[in-house]
Amino acid sequence: MQGQDGERDRHGARNGGDASPGTPVGAPDGASAGTAAGSPDRAPAGTSAEGPATTPAGVPAGTPAGTPDAEPRRGRPRSAAAERAILDAVIALLEAGEPLAGLSIERIARTAGVGKATIYRRWSDKEELFVDVVRDMEPDDPPVSGTEGLADLRVMLESLRTRGLAQRSSALLHNIFAQMKSHPKLWNEYHGMVIAPRRLALLEAVRRAVAAGELRDDLDVELIDDLFVGPMLVRTVHRPDAPLPDDLADRIITALLQGLAPAGRV
Repeated sequence: MQGQDGERDRHGARNGGDASPGTPVGAPDGASAGTAAGSPDRAPAGTSAEGPATTPAGVPAGTPAGTPDAEPRRGRPRSAAAERAILDAVIALLEAGEPLAGLSIERIARTAGVGKATIYRRWSDKEELFVDVVRDMEPDDPPVSGTEGLADLRVMLESLRTRGLAQRSSALLHNIFAQMKSHPKLWNEYHGMVIAPRRLALLEAVRRAVAAGELRDDLDVELIDDLFVGPMLVRTVHRPDAPLPDDLADRIITALLQGLAPAGRV
């Protein structure tokens, strides 16, 4: 569920295009000036959602006989404003004390000022939507080169540290994670869509570091990955009172590369 509608913007909303001029913020896709927000996402009788009415053969009404079929029109890009309104609606409801389990698509749609169909066009269910809400609240994943080994590994360890800081500084984000872990379907969705890809990226960085001669090639790469990630996870997840200094990623990498045995005892 990386995203069904395009690349995510820096807030986490998938950027599928801006609302057209005159469209109220939060209006359903396809709403125009004069169309009330929250009205059904249906085109008027005799028209299609993507253009003028068509004949059974798919040719626009009024096209002279014998005219070659025109290329089908594409639908208008989905509204980024509507997506932002939906994500903000979930966050507002959670901030008001609503539990994740108690939120319904109907309630979210009402709060966002959109139709339910607008939500279901982007997210197949609540769990998928909630994962995007969490990703929206977390710091963005930093870009990595995809070609470096230890350098990319350091960037991703630092990202783990900053996400840990974000959870500590946001009571709402901390509360959401606590609720997610008590809802297996939601936690599995988050794990499959967010945690698993991050872990795979870390493993690939370890493999690149081994191939480049930066790390030993006689150890299992998953063990090496655990040795790097483990200390950061202990600090960020299992020890919420532990310090997370700016140089923590560098200290972990240096300690592992130098080894823990005193000189002369290796």
